[in-house]
Amino acid sequence: MESECALRAQLVVQGQRELYDYWQQSAGARMMPSRADFDPLKVPRLLPHIGLIDLRGGIDQGSFRLAGTRLRDIYGQEITGRRLSDVFRGERARYWHRIHDRIATLGSPGHGVVHGPSQGRDHVVLFWLRLPLSDDGCRVDRILCLDIAAPFEMGSVRPEPEHYPHVLPVPLAPSPQASFA
Repeated sequence: MESECALRAQLVVQGQRELYDYWQQSAGARMMPSRADFDPLKVPRLLPHIGLIDLRGGIDQGSFRLAGTRLRDIYGQEITGRRLSDVFRGERARYWHRIHDRIATLGSPGHGVVHGPSQGRDHVVLFWLRLPLSDDGCRVDRILCLDIAAPFEMGSVRPEPEHYPHVLPVPLAPSPQASFA
C-alpha cells in the first residue's frame, strides 16, 4: 500500500493519476489487471494518449497493438502494429528497452518524463506512464501506456531521462522501491 501511495504522489499529470487509479481499481486484489479487465471507455478523455504494447512474443518481439491518435504526433509516425525496436531507435532505444524490460520483469508500474522520446523528436517533452497487464496474473504480457507531451521551450530546464524514470513494486512485492540508476 505504501508503494502505491508513493507512486501516485509522484504522478504530475492528472491523466496519469486518473489512469493509474482505474488500473488499480481494475486489478482488485490481484497484483495487476488483465487486458480483459481494462475497459477503455471508462477513460474516454485519455484514449488519444493511450497505447497497448503486446509482449506475448517476448520483449524483443514487443509491438504496439494499438496507439491513440496523439501518439502519432509524439513519435512522428503511426506506431500501431510497429515493433518497439522500430519506434524506439537511436540514442533513446536503450532507455525505452530498459523501462519496458523492467516493467515486464517486475510487473510494476513505471513513470517518468523524457526530453526527445524518440529519434528526431527533440522538441517534445514526454510525461509517460507504463502499467503492466497480465492474463494469467503472473507474467506480464501487455503494457498499457499513457504518453502526454508538452512542447520543449528553449531556455527551459531539460529533463535528463536517466534521472526521471521510476518503477515501483506493486503491493506484496519484496523490495520497497526500484528505480533506474
